[in-house]
Order: sequence, then structure tokens, then C-alpha cells
Amino acid sequence: MTLRRLRSSLLPALAASLMTAFPALAQAPEGAPNPVAVAVSSLAAPDFFSAAGHDTGLGPDLWKTASPETLRAVLPLLAAKPLSPAAQALARRVLATGASGPGNAGQDPTLAGVRISALIAQGGVKDADEILSKTSGLDQRPALAQAAAEAALLSNDPDRACALGDALAVGRDDIYWVRLRAYCQLRKGDAGAAQLTFDLAQGLARDPVYGRLMGAKLAGGGDPGAAALRNGLDVALSRDLGLDLGGATPSPAVAAALNPPPDGAPRWPMESGPGPVRSAMAVLAQGDLTAAQTLRASLTEADTIAAGAFDMALLDALIAAASGKGEGPALDRLVERGLADGGKLRARAQAGAVILAGLGAPLSDIALGQLASFPAVEAKGPAARMFALDQAGARPGEVALLALWTSADAGPGGPAPGDRARIIRALKAAGLETDARAFAVEGLLGVR
Repeated sequence: MTLRRLRSSLLPALAASLMTAFPALAQAPEGAPNPVAVAVSSLAAPDFFSAAGHDTGLGPDLWKTASPETLRAVLPLLAAKPLSPAAQALARRVLATGASGPGNAGQDPTLAGVRISALIAQGGVKDADEILSKTSGLDQRPALAQAAAEAALLSNDPDRACALGDALAVGRDDIYWVRLRAYCQLRKGDAGAAQLTFDLAQGLARDPVYGRLMGAKLAGGGDPGAAALRNGLDVALSRDLGLDLGGATPSPAVAAALNPPPDGAPRWPMESGPGPVRSAMAVLAQGDLTAAQTLRASLTEADTIAAGAFDMALLDALIAAASGKGEGPALDRLVERGLADGGKLRARAQAGAVILAGLGAPLSDIALGQLASFPAVEAKGPAARMFALDQAGARPGEVALLALWTSADAGPGGPAPGDRARIIRALKAAGLETDARAFAVEGLLGVR
């Protein structure tokens, strides 16, 4: 064996023996950096509820103690059903709040799309646009993309809606996108493609209203019939055709989206009526508490006699509810009217007294006993749900959802007096005092 071959065979074995005998030799040289372990972890799924439409005054823990099951039950109702003004204001507020969804609900893009649709349906188009501007991956999430397209169409920005449809990578064959694609192709001047896509859409799911509007647009003339306001695409087509939007009956969602309160606060329709007392109620219904208080202070004895005891008691109750201070014997006076008046006035006074009591207005010992003697004030909410509302305590997200659930079932007139009083009490206990006052004022105006 040559010396070179002997050396090459012995050196590896010698090196291994030295490392075993002297382990320090295997350590890194002095001054050399220690190796750093690399931790590998997967990125957390995005929370689609964490983006806010504006600062609502509610914190990022709004949904922390809410039930995902309640959220999943209520959001579709808010996207489809009309609400009373007070409930609309509450819905806009909680839906526009940026807060992580309860449980795993925040990672559900379909539910997030329903949230946006519900926000639009309650007049929060600007908030919806703001939230969607902070939401990535719309091309992969058809429910969110559809809500974004509807917001764009209702905001009179069809080009943005078309861009969303063009970018969509998933769900392009859903009927909504096929109909929108025909409209967008025609806007781009490709009448041939638009006609083919229109025929495909009508073959998939024939829609007479879409057919006559889009048909007239494709033909470039003819009688399209009356405007339609069922959804954003109807609105866009009706606008393009120059139709009278004021002559059409909008869906509740489109009506709220096209005519939101300018400051987001609830407004209640009420004509002034005869006399300064009704005038004070009317300005309060429009949100001007100061003007109502000024009118109340200027009333003469002749004014109060002309108005009657019930209207005077009601005006004082409204001012107490709107101010949230509960000043004066407003509740005692309503309780008194609930005993003294007859017929419908008695029932209205009793309902009003229960509503104001829900807000926590001061009540004398005598009036408390009299209130307890009132016949059952109307209530329609399911007993289990109202029990859950009572038990929700200081959980604002859950309280708001349960209140809105009952409101959605009740419709645009709002909850029955008995349900309303419990909603008011629960909202106040959960720290939602502004909303509690709005429900109280709305209820009192409803018994006038």
C-alpha cells in the first residue's frame, strides 16, 4: 500500500476518534455565532370582521363574548328584512365596527359577505366601501366580491363593479356574475358578447325584469317599462336608461342604501300637526332635542290645556327619554294617564309607561305599584330569546344581535311595547345607552 493511500484511509478514522475523545473539538470556534433554530409556523387566517367602516365608539372586543350561532342566525335577517329607524341605527353601528368575529366566524368569507350585504341594506354603503377597501383577496371570495359589486352599483360606480367581476377567479358562472358580465360587456362596447352572455343568463335563470331592462339597453331603444329597484344592477340599468327612479318601489335594502340618514342617526317620520306640543314632538322626532326643550319651556297654560293631559305627559316622557337624564316626574305622569284615561288612550299610556320604565326613568313607590297593576302590555318575542336577552348582561355584541333579531321579526314598525321595554333595558345594561334612548323615543312616538 502506498503512503498516500494509507494516509487517506487512516485520517477519517483518526478524526472520528479525536472527536469522540475530545468533544470540545466539535464545538464552534470561539467567537463564532451559535446556530439559530428557525421556527416554522403557518400564518393565521384573516379575520374579515376586524376592518371598520368608521369609529363607532365600540371597541375591538365587541364580538368577544358573543355567540357565533347568534351571529350566523341574525346577519342574513339584517340583509333581507326592513327594520325600524332605531334598529337600523343600531345595526349600522355594530356592523360597521371593526372587531374580531366570535369563535371562528371571523374566518368565514361567506358570512363576511353577508355582513357587508346587511350593512348596505341598512344604509351603510359608505361604511361597506371602507371595509371592503381594507379587505384583500376579493377575487377568491365571491360572496364578498358580490357585496362589493352591489355597493359600487348603488354608489353609481358601475366601472368598479365591472372590474370586480373581471377579476373574479372563483364563482364566475353564478347567475349574478353572468348578468353583471352582460351589462359590463355592453358598457365596454362589445354588443355581440353582451348579447351572447345575456342569452346565457336568461337561459340559466329567466328574469323578466332584468330581461326587459337589459333587452332595451341591448336594443338601444324601445320601451323598457318602469324602473326597477330590487338590487344594484336594477338601479344601474334604470339609471342608464333614464328611467324615473322616484316612480319605482325599492326593496328595503335599496331604499335604505339610496336614502341613508345624513349623519347615521335615526330619524322618525312625524308631521308637526296642530299646536306647539305636537310641533315639539315633531322636532324631537327629527333629532333636535334642544329645540323641543325650548318649545316645551315656552308653552303657556292655554297650550297645555289645548293639548290635553295625555299629549303633555307624552311630550315630557319623550324629552326625558331623549335626554337620558330622566328628569322630572315624566314616568309618574304616564302611569297616571294609564289609570285615568279610557279606551285607546289608556292602552297607549300604559305601553308608553312600560317603555319609559325600561330606560330606568325615576318612578315613585306609588307609581311602581300602579304600573304593576297594568294589564299585560303586548309582547311577541319568543320567550327563550327574550330570556337570553335578559341573561346577556354586559355583552354588547350579543345584546345587540338579540335586539336586532327581535326587531327584524317585528318589521319596520319596530318591536311590540313589552319586547321593546326589555330591549331598552338590555341595551342600557350593556353600555349601549344611545341606542337604548333611540328605541325608547321611537316607542313613545309610536304610542302617540
